[in-house]
Amino acid sequence: MITYPNIDPIAITIGPIMGVELPVYWYGIAYVCAFFAGLHYLKWAFNKHPVKGIPAKVNNAVADDIFIWIVLGIILGGRLGYTIFYNFAYFSSHPLDIFKTWQGGMSYHGGMLGVFIAIIIFAYKRNMNFFNISDRIAPGVCLGLFFGRIANFVNGELYGRVTDVPWAMIFPTGGDLPRHPSQLYEAGLEGILLFSILHITLLKRYRMYEVSGLFMIGYGLSRILVEFVRQPDDIEHLKHGIFTVITMGQLLSIPMVIFGMFLLYVSYKNAKRTS
Repeated sequence: MITYPNIDPIAITIGPIMGVELPVYWYGIAYVCAFFAGLHYLKWAFNKHPVKGIPAKVNNAVADDIFIWIVLGIILGGRLGYTIFYNFAYFSSHPLDIFKTWQGGMSYHGGMLGVFIAIIIFAYKRNMNFFNISDRIAPGVCLGLFFGRIANFVNGELYGRVTDVPWAMIFPTGGDLPRHPSQLYEAGLEGILLFSILHITLLKRYRMYEVSGLFMIGYGLSRILVEFVRQPDDIEHLKHGIFTVITMGQLLSIPMVIFGMFLLYVSYKNAKRTS
């Protein structure tokens, strides 16, 4: 068994300023790192594979504009997704708690849906193809997922099921039994491994739909696999019916894998048609 580092969720405290101390959480720092890493990658991707019809000299400006929409999509979609999919009964009774994002509680599926909607709106306003954007931002999303899962680990949340594997840890809020560090599994799969696959694919060539398809498949499969060792959410409506054999995370990931396979098929057919 490995000892959990038990890191204070508060990284630093600013102040007191006018008698008020402002705590800065690791969770917030992780999001800032995720946003900056994603923006840097998006600019690189736009310069590596310029979008037809957009002058090279304005690529960075376009990336900046897109990213503002993406950040809003992640925050609003992620929080609303968690509220609706995972804990609607609680938040409907405590609506102000929806805004307490520093306490955790973000749905990655909701965040992705928010990003999709943001890209759709931006692409429509700029007369661009949705996949001209999604293909280029997908690897950057993996960087965000990595930082997000590390923040989950620091917070001691979203831990795994009880296990006797040598690398198991006892989490402060997980009882006295050792558990899978499932946050680190997801950081490795959704973050490092999937980013490497998508980045190498985009580095070597650009075929529309391919990177987006690989992202959907890679994230979906990673999430489905890790959910087998991740502790199910302790929410009453997720303990009955279909959720006795499948988790909400797995249920939401299945359509992603199917859609990703469809995108790969379309990408392959388009490449074959033009070869």
